[in-house]
Order: sequence, then structure tokens, then C-alpha cells
Amino acid sequence: MEIKRIGIIMNGVTGRMGTNQHLARSITAIIKEGGIKVGNDMIIMPDPILTGRREYALKELAEKYGNEAKGEPFKYTTDVQGALDGKYGDYEIFFDASGTLQRAGFIEAAVKAGKAIYCEKPTAVETKEAVRLAKLVDDAGLKNGVVQDKLWLPGFRKLKMLKELGFFGKILSVRGEFGYWVFTGMDYDQPAQRPSWNYRNEDGGGMMIDMFCHWRYVIDNVFGPVKSLVAYGATDIDQRRHEDGTPFDCTADDSAYAMFVLEDGTMVQFNSSWCTRVRRDDLLTVQVDGVKGSAVAGLREVKTQSAANTPKPVWNPDVPQPIDFFEAWEDVPNNTNYDNAFKIQWEMFIKHVVLDEEWNYSLMEGAKGVQLAELGMQSWKERKWMDVPELG
Repeated sequence: MEIKRIGIIMNGVTGRMGTNQHLARSITAIIKEGGIKVGNDMIIMPDPILTGRREYALKELAEKYGNEAKGEPFKYTTDVQGALDGKYGDYEIFFDASGTLQRAGFIEAAVKAGKAIYCEKPTAVETKEAVRLAKLVDDAGLKNGVVQDKLWLPGFRKLKMLKELGFFGKILSVRGEFGYWVFTGMDYDQPAQRPSWNYRNEDGGGMMIDMFCHWRYVIDNVFGPVKSLVAYGATDIDQRRHEDGTPFDCTADDSAYAMFVLEDGTMVQFNSSWCTRVRRDDLLTVQVDGVKGSAVAGLREVKTQSAANTPKPVWNPDVPQPIDFFEAWEDVPNNTNYDNAFKIQWEMFIKHVVLDEEWNYSLMEGAKGVQLAELGMQSWKERKWMDVPELG
């Protein structure tokens, strides 16, 4: 059996998401499983080199996950340009999980080096820049992609299955609730569980630029294209504490509320907040109401209620509610194995690069998410509905 090595420069994976989802649960997991099996005659084996600014952090990750995956440390270097130039070996893919404001420089360098490019979202904080980067890569004829992980979460896969099976009939509305309480670091000796830059506009932070990029690809791929939107944002907490313990003023939105109208007229709403306490089934829940049935999805589990099982409430505030509204819902079974969402997309991109398999998640698709976020911020600022034009 042929073992096809694929070299991957993994830049900026010392951050929380880069370490946990991309390095540990995707590339390391693929290597531990024996690579990506292609039929009976080929295995594609990732061979990463870790790059970034902090040598001590890279060394720690290279030793921990390299030893776990193959019994010896992964390669690592702070010389990103050297890795792109082939100084440390042949690497075909450049992956970037650095800060949003640093993304353009790394993508431009990877284009000059002729690498296939895969990166975290958002690709930029302005639509014009996101489109420029997408066009730069496309014009160079390089394969490219942006992380759109939530499409492979079990909850959204089950919702898409229900839709394709006709369970909902005509979909009337979609309502999403996302978020949780992110500690400020200011009180009660509770450290924050998210990076401080998320709350500084000057560092690329903000709820809309973060989460509207997710909502765009989820809505487009599961429910249909977005036609228009109206949004409102807020900076609910005005001061938090930096990782080094110093307080800082928050300049980015930490809550965002939006209504999206789809091309078929369906209304989709998403509330997103780092300043809310969870009393629902999961950190993200999405309710889909249709003529024939409804579903409520979390990240992994989905419950349904068909038209035949719908209770008939009667408004009467003078007596205790006689109906248990949680009772008439059924679980959608886990009839298949749901692998890690990031890992699934990594495997797809690697096969796209090596085998030229179909791939629909390009940097231009990522630019659509930036567009939705920028239009959301414009709607908030101007207090009006915004149309969502096609990106050229």
C-alpha cells in the first residue's frame, strides 16, 4: 500500500483553538489512526511542522503531540518564512490559526511560496480585504479553504438530514441562541475563559466579526442563501482583565442580535452573547419550526416534535400550566459515527489537495462571512435593514 506523505506548515497553533481542535483533535488524531485511508491502495499521512512566535510553546506542543502521534517530536521553528521557503523540508499546505489582523501577511507569503492555503476564520475584518485575499489565492491557481467547522457538528448534520427528508415541510422560522457568561477576571478571583483580544476592536475582536462568520455558512448551507439582515450590537461589559492581570477597556461588541431573511422568505434569528447565563440544553441551540414538525438542536443532540405530537395549549394564566412542554419531544438517534468536526474538514481539505476531490469551502466562501459581519455592524450603526449582495 502506498503511503503518501503530505507536509503541513501549522502556523499559530499555540492558541487555544489551534492547539485543541487543529493540532490535538485533528492532525495528531489522524496520524494516530494511521493516516487517511483512500480505498485499498493509498494512505495519506500528514507530516506537520509547527511555526509561531513563542519557541518554548512550540517546543512543548511538538514534544507532547509528536510523541503521542508517532513516538517522536514534531518539527517546529519560529522561522515561518524559512518553512515556506523549504528550509526545513517539503511542505505543500500552509495552515494559519494566528490572529485575524496577522492573517493577510501570512497568506500573502504562502501565495508567493506556492502553497495550498487553509486558514481559520475570519480571514479579515473587512469584506474588501477578505475578497482581495481570496482573489489573490485564486489568481495564483492555489487550492484554498477556510475553516467552517460547525457544518460537521452532529446537531447541524441531523438538522440538515431532517430538512432533506422533508420532516419540517415548509420551514417557517429558525431561532438560534448562542453564548455563555465569560468571566471578566475583575471579580471573585475567576479567570476569564476566552482570550482578552476578543473584547478589543483594535485587535480584531467583536461578537459580530466572530460569530456572524459562523452564522453565514451555517445558514447558507443548511437553510438557504441570506437576502437581507438587520442587527444590533452592544458592549455590555466595559472593562475586563488582560491575561497579565492588568485591566483594560472593552472596545468591541460582546453581544449581537440579528434577524436574517432568506431568499425564500424564511426568517432566521440569532442571539449571540458572552454576557448571558445558560438555561437551555447547550451553549448553542437552534429551533426550526415547520408546518409538519419542529426540531431543537444543540451541538450534538436534536429533539423533534411532529405535527401529530404537538400539544394543544390554551392560554389561562390563572392556573398552573397543565402541559409538560418537554414531554412530547423525541430524540433523533445517533445512527452513525460523528467524528470531530474540525478533523472531518481537515481530512476533506487534505484529500482535495492530494486527490483533487470536490471542495466548496474556499476563501471566497469565508469572505461571505466577513461580508455578513460588516453588514451587521453597518446595520447596527445606521439602524436599518441591509441587503446582502453577491460577492464578485
